[in-house]
Amino acid sequence: MAFMTYFLGAYAASPNVTGWDPVLETAYYQQLKQLPHLKGLEHPFVGRLHPHDDQWFLTNIDPAWDYVFTTIPGVMNALSQNPSFGLASLDEAGRQAALDFMWQANQAVATLNQHVGRAAVTAIMLHSAPARHKADGSAAALEKSLAVLLSWDWHGAQLLLEHCDALVPGQKPSKGFLSLQDELQVLAAVNSQVRPLKPLGIVINWGRSVLETRDPSGALQHIEAAKAHGVLQGIMFSGISDQATAYGAWQDSHQPIKNSETLLVGEPGSWLTEQAIQQCLQTCNGMALTVLGLKIGIRPLSATLTERMQYLQAQLALLASSNT
Repeated sequence: MAFMTYFLGAYAASPNVTGWDPVLETAYYQQLKQLPHLKGLEHPFVGRLHPHDDQWFLTNIDPAWDYVFTTIPGVMNALSQNPSFGLASLDEAGRQAALDFMWQANQAVATLNQHVGRAAVTAIMLHSAPARHKADGSAAALEKSLAVLLSWDWHGAQLLLEHCDALVPGQKPSKGFLSLQDELQVLAAVNSQVRPLKPLGIVINWGRSVLETRDPSGALQHIEAAKAHGVLQGIMFSGISDQATAYGAWQDSHQPIKNSETLLVGEPGSWLTEQAIQQCLQTCNGMALTVLGLKIGIRPLSATLTERMQYLQAQLALLASSNT
């Protein structure tokens, strides 16, 4: 698994994370283009190609970048308006709304590919909403939705399910979606019944799995489970912590990797360490993962562009050095 370049969830580290200044974002993208080890972007889908300005996005991207669309920002926006929204929803209107949202994503993939003149969108990450402490969801409903999605032309992109924290009794969730076991069983069922050209797979987000398990080895356990089921297709490294830092305790706020002797720029409270990354990558040794990358937020939110790029460059370099 000799990845030299990686996907970056650059939107989480943007100086525009709480607003929109196209001049500032243009400067940010110009510097992203200079980053070593950058394969392309994990790109947030909220119902349109870009959250603020589709044309700005098409003008400022690097034509050589590849993309993984993540639908979680749009899913969370929709859930704030309709708790029954989701591909796994038992409410038929909520499930149909999620399918309609995915059709919008399908069209955005086509638009981006047409602009760059190739199949630049490698994958699109789906989620097993709704939040089960607010609305009913099931594996059967998710399976039904995935069968519909696989009947569409995804313009070369692979459909992947990103596991988010499941609902755990007695524990406040961030997402509260389906359990990993349910998701793995659904993927196996759909792959065997529909037999898609590109089999459905799962992406493990390190921070979200640890948030669920409250155990720094939880992500590794999820990676091993997905691997055992033959559906592991990706890992996104994003940190989490039980400490009440600027990132919050048990918040899905994309903490950076913990600083160390080999990483001078990092988050001291983060549970995501160089050793944890190495363990996960060693478990996947020899596997051709579709998605491998990093997504970190930057605190304080007032951090300068220079400070943000220092974080991104140092943390991507650590990921690269860990993957040897």
